Amino acid sequence: MPDFILAIDQGTTGSTVALVDSQGQLCASVNVEFAQVFPRPGWVEHQPEAIWASIEKALAKLLRKKLCKPSDIAAVGITNQRETSVLWDRRSGEALHNAIVWQCRRTADFCDELRRAGHETLVRKRSGLVLDPYFSASKFRWLLREVPAARRALKAGALAAGTMDSFLLWRLTGGEEHATDVSNAARTSLMNLKTLDWDDDLTTLFEVPRDILPEIRPSSGVFGYTRGVRGLPDGIPIAGIAGDQQAALFGQACFTAGDAKCTFGTGSFIVMNTGGARIASKSGLLTTVGWQLKNQDPVYALEGGAFVCGAAVQWLRDGLGLVRQASDIEALAATVPDHGGVEFVPALTGLGAPHWAADARGLITGLTRGSERGHIARATLDAMALQNVDILKCMEADLGKRMRPLRVDGGAAANDLLMQTQADYLGRKLVRPRIIETTVAGASYLAGLGVGLWRNTAEIKRIWQPEREFAVGMTAPRRRKRLASWQAAIDQTLLADKRR
Repeated sequence: MPDFILAIDQGTTGSTVALVDSQGQLCASVNVEFAQVFPRPGWVEHQPEAIWASIEKALAKLLRKKLCKPSDIAAVGITNQRETSVLWDRRSGEALHNAIVWQCRRTADFCDELRRAGHETLVRKRSGLVLDPYFSASKFRWLLREVPAARRALKAGALAAGTMDSFLLWRLTGGEEHATDVSNAARTSLMNLKTLDWDDDLTTLFEVPRDILPEIRPSSGVFGYTRGVRGLPDGIPIAGIAGDQQAALFGQACFTAGDAKCTFGTGSFIVMNTGGARIASKSGLLTTVGWQLKNQDPVYALEGGAFVCGAAVQWLRDGLGLVRQASDIEALAATVPDHGGVEFVPALTGLGAPHWAADARGLITGLTRGSERGHIARATLDAMALQNVDILKCMEADLGKRMRPLRVDGGAAANDLLMQTQADYLGRKLVRPRIIETTVAGASYLAGLGVGLWRNTAEIKRIWQPEREFAVGMTAPRRRKRLASWQAAIDQTLLADKRR
């Protein structure tokens, strides 16, 4: 039997294609970036064809490494940026408009209208999500109303809608399959968390016809087979799909209720396994589906996400020219002993959990004549960690207990200064695994389970190994003082948002 998994990690700024062996080890990966599209302030789009081209390019580069023959690939796994929404024509397979990215705030006014009309209780109860432009439903509605080609395709019965996993599955299978998994469907505001099916009241509220949506399936199992994919033989099963944060939770082997991870990527996300319990947050967090294995009950989770994490460093690089490359941020931040009173609230696309302030703007405060580039860099790393403290405090309030040591992953988890800062500000030990590309790992594990490469999660748990632990090195009084300074900056940001 073939014993390699091909994992596709379709992210916000680039697409990664990776090869994982039967021991769960990452053999190689290739990342190809694609352009971000900003039509107006607060609007963020992607070109679906550019995303598909990035995957084809990454796949070609990976296969040229000749680590295995294409016929040695047992299955394909997909993980993806979750709420990003796209419409395409079933006849041609062509996207009908740029994809609207999860960061995009163009539907904020509509979400506010629904909130004022008293619909938030329904949305939260059925979907587990707050009313916010972050999620897919209002994005689908915007596309249906504003794109003439979409209306024509809908009238002709040829319109398909989905998140990026559905679009990729459609392309990988040559248009044979229009499906998604429960973890991605749970991020649309259209799926009922209890029935794991599209909810008629929610599809009506958001004006999204049910028949254009993909079929919802478990996260592990055969979704379809490759057909017409450049470089790959036909007939390879696509056997695992999960949204990036749920894939990271699975890839971190967080299989026990109470296990949690924090992923540092474009945004940062803390997700905690709650087992079979759908815990309704009272603190501004989200109730979602972690995953569902074939013929098993779903695993639920609590989640809090900050929209801008690594993207703040990209902004310092591209917008301000403060660093030449993102990896320079650690050395620049280390040139000063602390943030020097400078605070950076990176609300560059609004504020996510637990504030949910869609129109909030970024803020740099506390500058003095003695402020240096290093202080801004340090304040940026601090902000990446402090946003997670706000989320963790809410999560513990919902649970009524302290969280276990937190597992960390994502590209920025390689930054030792950031990880130590995070442990200090959280007051919790962090555990970094040997494989920090846990979204890739999770997609691979789900696909491997889907074709029987691994029999159960116990086998996968034996694969996961820690690389380093970060113990708390800050006293409680210093932590309280630091958190108070951060809270003052958050309050200032929210006050400015209310005044606009």
